[in-house]
Amino acid sequence: MAKSEKRALTEEELQELVAASDSGARSPTGAVGRMIAATALIWSIFQVLLASPAAPYLLPGDLINNSRQIHLAFAIFLSAMAYPLFKASPRDRIPWYDWILGIGGAFLALYGYFFYDKIVSNGGLADASDAYFGLAGLIFLFIAAYRTLGPVMVLLAVIFLGYVFFGASEVVPDQIRWAGASLRKAMSHMWITSEGVFGIALGVSTKFVFLFVLFGALLDKAGAGNYFIKMAFGALGHLRGGPAKAAVVGSAATGLISGSSIANVVTTGTFTIPLMKRVGFSAEKAGSVEVASSVNGQIMPPVMGAAAFLMVEYVGISYVEVITHAFLPAIISYIALVYIVHLEAVKNNMPTIGNKVVSMGRTIGGMFAFFAGFAVLCYATQFPVKAIVSLFPAGSGWILSALLGLIYVGLVYLAAQTDDLEPDDPNAEVVELPDLAKIYKSGLYYLLPIIVLVYFLMIERKSPGLSAFWATMLLFGILLTQKTLKAMFRGEVNAMSRLRDGLIDLVVGMIDGARNMIGIGLATATAGIIVGTVSLTGIGQVMADFVEFLSGGNLILMLIFVAILSLILGMGLPTTANYIVVSSLMVAVVVELGAQSGLVVPLIAVHLFVFYFGIMADVTPPVGLASFAAAAVSGGDAIRTGFIAFFYSLRTVALPFVFIFNTDLLLIDVTWTQGIIVFIVSTIGILVFTAATMGWFLTKSRFYETAALLLVAFALFRPGVFMNQIQPPFEQIAPAEFSAALESAAPGSSLRTVISGPDFDTLEMKDVTVPLTVPDADGAQARLDALGLIIVPEGETQRLEEPAFGTELADALSSFDFYGDEPVAITSVQATADQLPKELIFIPALLLLALIALLQSRRATPAVREGELA
Repeated sequence: MAKSEKRALTEEELQELVAASDSGARSPTGAVGRMIAATALIWSIFQVLLASPAAPYLLPGDLINNSRQIHLAFAIFLSAMAYPLFKASPRDRIPWYDWILGIGGAFLALYGYFFYDKIVSNGGLADASDAYFGLAGLIFLFIAAYRTLGPVMVLLAVIFLGYVFFGASEVVPDQIRWAGASLRKAMSHMWITSEGVFGIALGVSTKFVFLFVLFGALLDKAGAGNYFIKMAFGALGHLRGGPAKAAVVGSAATGLISGSSIANVVTTGTFTIPLMKRVGFSAEKAGSVEVASSVNGQIMPPVMGAAAFLMVEYVGISYVEVITHAFLPAIISYIALVYIVHLEAVKNNMPTIGNKVVSMGRTIGGMFAFFAGFAVLCYATQFPVKAIVSLFPAGSGWILSALLGLIYVGLVYLAAQTDDLEPDDPNAEVVELPDLAKIYKSGLYYLLPIIVLVYFLMIERKSPGLSAFWATMLLFGILLTQKTLKAMFRGEVNAMSRLRDGLIDLVVGMIDGARNMIGIGLATATAGIIVGTVSLTGIGQVMADFVEFLSGGNLILMLIFVAILSLILGMGLPTTANYIVVSSLMVAVVVELGAQSGLVVPLIAVHLFVFYFGIMADVTPPVGLASFAAAAVSGGDAIRTGFIAFFYSLRTVALPFVFIFNTDLLLIDVTWTQGIIVFIVSTIGILVFTAATMGWFLTKSRFYETAALLLVAFALFRPGVFMNQIQPPFEQIAPAEFSAALESAAPGSSLRTVISGPDFDTLEMKDVTVPLTVPDADGAQARLDALGLIIVPEGETQRLEEPAFGTELADALSSFDFYGDEPVAITSVQATADQLPKELIFIPALLLLALIALLQSRRATPAVREGELA
């Protein structure tokens, strides 16, 4: 071991590290331990029943209506049982004060359930006693959040709550001062109604997130995690830098079953990091590769982090649309990371593992064929399903279930022909990498729950909760029967005795899923206080004005400010809470500032921007928890690991800025053909960007070659910038000609209008760019009516009356004061001009790339060229 390296933690110590972060470091034995396990099991059973289509028949209506309260009660109670309150608190028993905090917190969380009739009789508002119980509930929630999430989340919530009560104080600056709220009003908002703690965030945790966390825990318990890692090493382990490449792909697959970057680091890192060190990666670089790939697991569809489900509610689009928009950036981000690893291996001439000679191009082609085949399989499933439904409409559900069962049994039979996969020892003297031809069939049935999940999400378009429910039901069957069926197919005598093992696996998986949800439940509840403060006080608009002032109205500076805010908050907040806080405060500001700058920024783009920087907080020193976990595995320095991991994650930092200005990357309003072109070009662009940041393309890059590579990457990602310099994208129309232009425009085309007028809050004049989609109506007046526009011509000025209520423009222009002295008017109109396709810019960009490749190929040594192919 190098002198700079520290002692790597043992497997037991690593599991304690994960438990302390994700599921609680306390595990009492005896009756108390069984009680905690039973409580977690009951929570899982309740959530599964709640997600079931038969929930109205299985659960009383008052339990369903108060499911958020029940969800939080379980989280608070289990946090007191599983997470020690102080560093010196015992780990093997429950102190008396934790029993009080656990039971008392659960009761207060259920206050609205127990006293529902009383609250309804008061019109949903808190009376004096309700207010005091609500205040006590917040205190108990803060204690639970402190022990589970750390002090930053609690401190932030307390600051916002203090603003609710003391916002009228003279010590508060005039710019953010407000009238303040009484205890009754504040507690009604925060604890009694669904505006605060029991708001949208906790509702999403209750309805969707729990089932997906449980799905991941059960899939991991079934053995899928080890199977995915083995497959990744079988496919990539023999390449130059193979362990690192396998770590990237394995972590991407593990992201399907783990929403925790720390758990992902430890699960895959215990095997990948020692092997990476073995082929020449330093402890810090090995840990950094694992961190960069594990953290990105949260952005990988179809099972993304909890924030993805919150986007569904906040943006108002389906989960299918969320994962569609998130798909391309996630894929090219992982491709870039594989390329980073490859360049590191080539630069340092790292050796390969094993004696298998393979081509990198052939390997990548094979992997692409596998993933493409899997996607086609998921898509093609709908055709036999539709045929069966049309032939047997009454009994199609039973027939499809029987067919799925037969397929499962057949795949288990296939798996039984090989030995069960056992975790390998990365420190063994001779490392035997898995043979794909032998191991692939040992876990094909693990893909069935994923196919079911994707089918219900993407084809049937069911809700995320219901989709996860059916996939989880299949996992129940797999866990219960896989060991028994394998034993039967292998001819073992006591095959039926393995049913007990399957039942134990199922119960343990459900307990693990519930314990993994404690932190998420408390994070969403505590973040609800911040969201509630924004809605109660209007502080969001004040902060928006403040941030706009700091940025000087510059959108790029605003985005940098939001990114830094996400990173700072992420030092003490989990990804989900970070996303809730920053999106609540900043998303609307970015969209509005973009409109004022003439850029139409889709809401989903800004939410994904915040999400990306939220997950980066797990990487960034000095508190990047995933970096500390990787350093614990590698024995390297945690701070250095974090900085290198951040450098490796530059493509994750750059992509959000790219898709804000080029929404093609999010597949917004693109055809299938355009989508394929965007994928190919974006992949080339991210690889070129990666080569530039790594200082190595075919060989070590000179400074001007690095600059040229960055220029090529920019041209591939933002071709419109260059084309707009050649041909303006819009033609200017006089405001007085707006009605005529609207009448002559083709239905479905767009007119960009700049609306100027006094701000409703500050009365200062401002400009907002509003794109108007031309409606399919006859005549200018009919089209104006369809848009909700009321224009009053006053000479050359096109003054606007307040738009009709309920129209899209009513929301877009709600920040204007239509009744002030200064009129709200159309000051600029732009129609889309005939412009050459922006894709033509790709030609000179690719020619420049070819020129750089030619220059470097002449300098590259034969050894380097050979390494590029290995």
